Amino acid sequence: MKNFYATARNLLLAISVLPTLWAAPALAISEDQAFVLDVRETTIPIGHAQFCQSRPNECGQNSNLVTYENLSQSKWDELLQVNAHWNNAIRPINDIDLYQTEEFWTYPREYGDCEDYVLAKRRSLIERGWAPSTLLITVVKQANGEGHAVLTVRTDRGDLILDNQEGLIKVWSQTNYTYIKRQSQQHQGRWMELADNREVILASR
Repeated sequence: MKNFYATARNLLLAISVLPTLWAAPALAISEDQAFVLDVRETTIPIGHAQFCQSRPNECGQNSNLVTYENLSQSKWDELLQVNAHWNNAIRPINDIDLYQTEEFWTYPREYGDCEDYVLAKRRSLIERGWAPSTLLITVVKQANGEGHAVLTVRTDRGDLILDNQEGLIKVWSQTNYTYIKRQSQQHQGRWMELADNREVILASR
């Protein structure tokens, strides 16, 4: 993982995206590229399956289904604060070095892997009143072919990505990742295969 920005730099970088987000009702990009498309139910990552076994209360059906959060100024500020806080509070280390196992998903204390940052950010936002169905653990592939986990935040402005490797909060289509799968909005313990519709759009032109 990359070294993290200092707290002040993290906030300044993230704030620099704000004019773009508030420049138009649904971002300065097409609706097709603002939201990732779910395709079908798929397998749950083994690390999340084990997490759900130990914390079944965090992996059930979303009884109060909210499709999108309305991204007000206060909500945007919360995203900036939570993303910057956890990116700087946790030191990156892989599960092999920390737990001597390939995959171990848990809430981090001082050290953690990418999915641990995601879990921490998700819990923090839920504690602030965000609907769990709008906060989706997401598996992506990096340009080097390695897997990675980010948090997708579903808003009326698009699917925003909170990433421990990036100080900026971006719309998913503005990142360099290939999107593989993420949690179902209906059920926190189920996962959905994703269609990276940036490729679909290019192929249809």
